[in-house]
Amino acid sequence: MSGFWSGRRVVVTGGHGFLGSFVLKKLRDAGADVKAPTHDDCDLVEPGAAETMLRALSPTHVIHLAARVGGIGYNQADPARLYLDNLMMGTNVIEAARAVGVEKTVLLGTVCSYPKFTPVPFKETSFWDGYPEETNAPYGIAKKAHLVHAQVNSAQYGQRFAYLIPTNLYGPGDKFHPAVSHVIPALIKKCVEAKETSADKVDVWGTGSASREYLYVDDAAAAIVLAAEVHEGVEPINLGTDREITIRETVETIAELTGFTGELVWDSTKPDGQPRRRIDPGRAEQLLGWRAQMSFHDGLQNTIDWYLTNRDLAEQPPR
Repeated sequence: MSGFWSGRRVVVTGGHGFLGSFVLKKLRDAGADVKAPTHDDCDLVEPGAAETMLRALSPTHVIHLAARVGGIGYNQADPARLYLDNLMMGTNVIEAARAVGVEKTVLLGTVCSYPKFTPVPFKETSFWDGYPEETNAPYGIAKKAHLVHAQVNSAQYGQRFAYLIPTNLYGPGDKFHPAVSHVIPALIKKCVEAKETSADKVDVWGTGSASREYLYVDDAAAAIVLAAEVHEGVEPINLGTDREITIRETVETIAELTGFTGELVWDSTKPDGQPRRRIDPGRAEQLLGWRAQMSFHDGLQNTIDWYLTNRDLAEQPPR
């Protein structure tokens, strides 16, 4: 512990969410005075709400994690709300932080912002080279707009930022409700329920050929807190493990760890999403001195164990 956070106040939007809960713990362990207003306390989509909140709390740092997120199914069902709510939350937080003189604002981007056919591994220099995969585009473009906002505010007003792009997050505390779950919690839930009901098969979206890169939530939280302390800049910084895993391998590993021994049935009429996804985390290591620590096998086991002991919480429906 460097002592940097002692006496500093940090506002974490989305602090009671999946990633936010890990960030809060790390900040509090480091001695920060942390405030994490809920949606009921402050609706960040509403004009003026973010500025009112920040003026009342007077933070030195803001870490903006609040987002409306979900898997491919949710992205297809509610793309307009996904785009507008995410765009306005980030826009309002950035402007509020500028207006009240926050020392530094940390913004979380998304790997969904990268072009659909980005050369693998994804490098930050490819960020603007094309349109995102269609099911991810509303969310990805909203988050991309926050980077532009940060860059112009930095240039014109001297506002200080860090902008981080984590790859697919997973871990204890993830969302397992089918309306909003991402690939790992969705597959864990399916395999656990199939085992419990003695089902002989599990249906899986897509062909299994698409690949993903998964980052354990605690590793991501460590990078965010580190960036808030040591980094200042408006260039995007990837956060990942540099390990690419197909959806098929993902499902087979989850089936093994949950004890499901039946058949995996692939529904090729459902979308695969982005064909390949693996990022180059070299910039994070260079600028932050950060590297992911958790192995995929151990991280999955931790996630499954948490789900089995917290199912009511894990499966709560979205607001």
